[in-house]
Amino acid sequence: MRCLVVADLHYSLPQLDWLVSAAPQFDLVIFAGDALDIGSIVDFRAQIVVVKKYLALLAAKTRVILCSGNHDLDERNAEGEKIARWISEVRDIGIACDGDSLTIGDTLFTVCPWWDGPLVKQRLMAQLGDAASGRLPRWIWAHHAPPADSPTSWGGKRFFGDVELVQWIMQYQPSIVISGHVHQSPFIKDGSWFDRLGESWVFNTGLQPGRPPTYIVLDLDANKAFWLAAGEAQWIDLNAPLKRPATPIDAPPDWLTSLDRIADPSLARPQLAAG
Repeated sequence: MRCLVVADLHYSLPQLDWLVSAAPQFDLVIFAGDALDIGSIVDFRAQIVVVKKYLALLAAKTRVILCSGNHDLDERNAEGEKIARWISEVRDIGIACDGDSLTIGDTLFTVCPWWDGPLVKQRLMAQLGDAASGRLPRWIWAHHAPPADSPTSWGGKRFFGDVELVQWIMQYQPSIVISGHVHQSPFIKDGSWFDRLGESWVFNTGLQPGRPPTYIVLDLDANKAFWLAAGEAQWIDLNAPLKRPATPIDAPPDWLTSLDRIADPSLARPQLAAG
């Protein structure tokens, strides 16, 4: 099974276009939060409409997981805590979202909501406990915030991770935790796109502008993780102990070569200019 991992696209339509084009080559797309951008000049309700259309296109091409991030929160629940109400609606088009679990082969995927208060936090803790009772040989979490005190949450001056997540990881020891949220971590000194807590691998895609987005590919059959960014391509062996730095990709696999050939429609010449 090969999984394409993205996060923090923040209503970047060129990046969403690329994602739809790339999706058919993967068994699963994991979108680890912040599909929307609360700082955009585009009305938040309009962003939701557009992103849901992209998600429907993705779901028609492959399986999709979507967890909420802090930019995705559009409502308060009855208890007054912020939630991403719109994300629950994508379940109707076959997407696993906040609160769901998805089983593919010997892998259990758990989709964690962004929590903004004690009640949603308690529900997430109950969700993890329930999933743990039926865990499979491989257990993967989608959780927008990375763990605290990890290179995947290092912002340059301090850590921006989730303290509670560290405790949950050490308690349950999932195989992999997929995060985003701290955009600069993979690109700065003492930061990284990968880390290990006990037996659990942790990943943060990072964010760069332009097309394509930064992304991670999990090749679960080969037990390898690949990270691709502008001018950078690295991989790690998930069967090996944590080692830094990651290994540069010297011999690109076929799927990566194919992704490099995805056309950027913004570069297409107008018909009248064709010679």
